[in-house]
Amino acid sequence: MRSTRQARLDLLRILVEPDRASHLTNADWSVLVATARDANLLGALATRLDGTGVRPCAQAQRHLEGMRRMGERQHLSIRWEAHQLQDALGPLGIPVVLLKGSAYVMAYPEIGRGRLFGDVDILVPREALGDVESCLMLQGWISAKSDPYDQRYYREWMHELPPMSHVRRGTVLDIHHNILPLTARNAPDPKSILARSRPLPDLPALRVPCPEDLVTHCLTHLVHEGELQNGLRDLNDADRMLRLFARTPGFWERLQAVAAGNDLAGPVALGLRLVARLFETPVPAGWVASLEQSLAPARRWSQWQGTYEAALLAPSPGTGGLRAAWARQRVYLRAHALRMPVGLLARHLARKAWMRQRGAAADSEAA
Repeated sequence: MRSTRQARLDLLRILVEPDRASHLTNADWSVLVATARDANLLGALATRLDGTGVRPCAQAQRHLEGMRRMGERQHLSIRWEAHQLQDALGPLGIPVVLLKGSAYVMAYPEIGRGRLFGDVDILVPREALGDVESCLMLQGWISAKSDPYDQRYYREWMHELPPMSHVRRGTVLDIHHNILPLTARNAPDPKSILARSRPLPDLPALRVPCPEDLVTHCLTHLVHEGELQNGLRDLNDADRMLRLFARTPGFWERLQAVAAGNDLAGPVALGLRLVARLFETPVPAGWVASLEQSLAPARRWSQWQGTYEAALLAPSPGTGGLRAAWARQRVYLRAHALRMPVGLLARHLARKAWMRQRGAAADSEAA
């Protein structure tokens, strides 16, 4: 039986060169579809196969077509939510920047094609959070976190408000005032991201990050994430962006300036090493090393490439053997260490463990 690591490598090779799928057997298609679904890349696979002449087996075709339709519905939903945000937040006269998947759908459909979503993310000025929250509540959005500790955790230490959910549509909205927690080791300046953002036509209150900030945020989010179930999806986003944006003269120079100037050279350098390794993304020779020169040797992230690669190719418990399990554990611990100082992190994890234990005890007593 093919290992999880090998199945994921085969999926990545087909995403890069879709014609490789032309010789797959029915059993191969079954493994490919299951692997793509597990990596949240089935929509990307479906769109990448369009127009190639590759004919999946009938069963695989049903799954791919179903995912295409689901993606189309979700993208329509994103566009609808964008108009609702325009109506709700437009009167405030502040920049409202769409992040990640919603930005791809609204500004770069060639990147967003096949991408599925869990929520809508926006970035607003920190000083406007109160007004933003009030306006959204008047339009039917409510906080999805009721526990007082969770509210404090988000509002004092994180880079976003507690998630909000719409009472009728069920859509989840994450309202950011930065792209990393306030307690994180890296300290990006959200004002520079807002200043470089670009308006959306016909939606004057809404904006999207400039291409360099889109790439930087994508890679930074990836390497600060403790659980990498969607890591290959994020790398696929980065690959699509880099191939598109690199056609514009001066892109790589601007990306270097944005990453280094916003204290994100380390995360971006590691992310680029991973995307070049796993997706064969063309990155200029010596560019990553040049970016890393702005970092002190102790802060260079390249030593983590093998660990992240092992965790990305076998992200689920019980897969990939001891090496992958150790890699997953190291990534998980590193992500938490990047988010918070050790003392605060220890108190937070102890509190969450105590709350889980209380919840389990209450469930047992009720049973």
